[in-house]
Amino acid sequence: MDMEEKPKYGEPRKFDASFKGPIQNRGCTDIICCIVFVIAIVGYVAVGILAWTHGDPRKVIYPTDSMGQYCGQGNLGKQPLLFYFNMMKCASPMVLLEFQCPTPQVCVEKCPNRTMTLVKAIMNPSDWNYYKEYCREDPGQKAVPQILQEKLCPAYLISSKPFLQRCFPSLGKKGEVITVGDQETFNDGEKTRDAKDLVAGMKNATVVMEGRQVAMKIFEDYTKSWYWILICLLIAVVLSLIFIVLLRYLAGIMVWVMILMVVIVIAYGIAHCSIKYVNLKDSPGSNITLQQLGFQPDFSVYLHIRQTWLAFIIILAIVELIIILLLIFLRNRIRIAVELIKEASRAIGFVMSSLFYPIFTFFLLTIVIAYWGVTAVFLSTSSEPVYKVFNETVCSHSRETCDPENFTFSQIKKDCPRSECLFAFYGGETPYHKYLIFLQFYNVFLFFWCANFVTALGQMTLAGAFASYYWAFKKPQDMPAFPLCASLGRSLRYHTGSLAFGSLILAIVQIIRVLLEYIDHKLKGAENKFAKFLLCCLKCCFWCLEKFIKFINRNAYIMVAIYGKNFCRSASDAFMLLMRNVVRVVVLDKVTDFILFLGKLLIVGLVGIFAFFFFSGHTEAFKGAAPSLHYYWVPILTVLVGTYLIAHGFFSVYAMCVDTLFLCFLEDLERNDGTPERPYLMSDNLLNVLKKKNQAN
Repeated sequence: MDMEEKPKYGEPRKFDASFKGPIQNRGCTDIICCIVFVIAIVGYVAVGILAWTHGDPRKVIYPTDSMGQYCGQGNLGKQPLLFYFNMMKCASPMVLLEFQCPTPQVCVEKCPNRTMTLVKAIMNPSDWNYYKEYCREDPGQKAVPQILQEKLCPAYLISSKPFLQRCFPSLGKKGEVITVGDQETFNDGEKTRDAKDLVAGMKNATVVMEGRQVAMKIFEDYTKSWYWILICLLIAVVLSLIFIVLLRYLAGIMVWVMILMVVIVIAYGIAHCSIKYVNLKDSPGSNITLQQLGFQPDFSVYLHIRQTWLAFIIILAIVELIIILLLIFLRNRIRIAVELIKEASRAIGFVMSSLFYPIFTFFLLTIVIAYWGVTAVFLSTSSEPVYKVFNETVCSHSRETCDPENFTFSQIKKDCPRSECLFAFYGGETPYHKYLIFLQFYNVFLFFWCANFVTALGQMTLAGAFASYYWAFKKPQDMPAFPLCASLGRSLRYHTGSLAFGSLILAIVQIIRVLLEYIDHKLKGAENKFAKFLLCCLKCCFWCLEKFIKFINRNAYIMVAIYGKNFCRSASDAFMLLMRNVVRVVVLDKVTDFILFLGKLLIVGLVGIFAFFFFSGHTEAFKGAAPSLHYYWVPILTVLVGTYLIAHGFFSVYAMCVDTLFLCFLEDLERNDGTPERPYLMSDNLLNVLKKKNQAN
């Protein structure tokens, strides 16, 4: 006789009279991974200590002179700016930013505001006193040739302005002629040159300067508007809390009101953009295309172009159409989703402390991010100053490393009398410096692992608390006194290994994605079409893999929280359970996620509309109170991002509650049949929607 064929996705759950929610008598799971995680954390702390011992953030904050001293620090506290003897030796601004310009550099109190030569300055006592401020040391009574040979002073000064704590020539224009210090020419000590000769060392700095200018304006906008940004974010917190409380008591009404409000808010956005589009019809220059306009640092310029508003109309109309179509086709499933949300509201009502758990998660994530950021900065600045030989004439020792303290009497100086031992960059040849890149990689990898671990801890903790609610026959009598604390304790005591295992798998995929992005960045200038196509496919595949692993991990943590089994067994059980109910998963669970997403969208939309009218000054009521800004989109964008994160934090509790109750709901359907011996534990409303009922005794 043939053996009975096993079900494709495992056996459904059998009835267990002793099962009353999360198992209390459980053992530690995935112990090996727990040990590996602890060792990795200890190693991470060791890397941090090593980085803090060798690192010095001043290397990236302050400019460094030819002797490797920090401008504006220590003995040079009153000399915060870096001055270059010969700007024309610097072919590119990037050379300046990397401290590799082959000319002596000194720290100065202020940039020169005069243009003069050493020959002329030394003849006038007042000019000479001013000129000596830009010398490496006091030349005393030495003659000009000796001063230049020993490179004690620059051959000339050019009127300059400080930029990025460095002195750059003040280039200007008279018509089509480039000037420096209002002069078309300058003397470099040897001959008269055109001001345009300085452009070679400055041409790419224009983009950098514009970028810095925009950055400074954005910073000023933040200093003027931070108070109002915080008020807007506080409004977002209050709105989110009100929304959660209303969901608790009026879930059914609130869901439909929320859906209707989202449709109305998007419709208002379409109407507002349409009015703007029509009003700009006769405005001069409004019909120019975005492609013709190109990139503009002042983003408000785009709001005067009709094509911008047309793009907004098209995007909002597509979003509105998608939402309406989904509502039409999923209207029956939305009823079940509403009941699931009602059940989640009741669960949160019994575990109110869960609403504040995201604050704890946010606090832990802040620690992880801060530790990673500080360690990364110290690692990147833990190299030693490297000095190299620079020479104006041909010399066999050029670019060789040298010792500045003993260079004067070295063989190199004898072979190349006009050579100088100058600070070049930060590096090092020790084993520590050679393996610095691996320490940075370890820092990034542990950052992903720890961040995923913190997120996983939050998911398992909430899952355990909400599962204890669902499986309690008498609520709240059969629930633990402090379900959230009890669940957190179980997660840390028994399942640190499972949390580490799941977060490790996700971290590996994420670090691979980072490496693929790095390779893609390096291959941007490459012409190999096949390599680009292959890389694009890999990036797409690993993005999908990351989403899938997040889905599996989330459901695995729920099963671990309930049954206390190891990660692999729990992930398998969760996957099989979901596959046995694949129609309900695809439709019901995703519809619930969609409804919660609409809730976040509504809060972001309401706060965003208020922020737009307040900061843009388009409303008379706010014109007196709104701060004067360079770019009003800066605080608006900040408010939108902050509001979404706040709303996501509150709704993530609801999402986790819904996911947990959904798995429990599927298990309930498999374990029980509604008889007096095996009654369903779901709410009566959910039973009615599913057309099921518990039989009377």
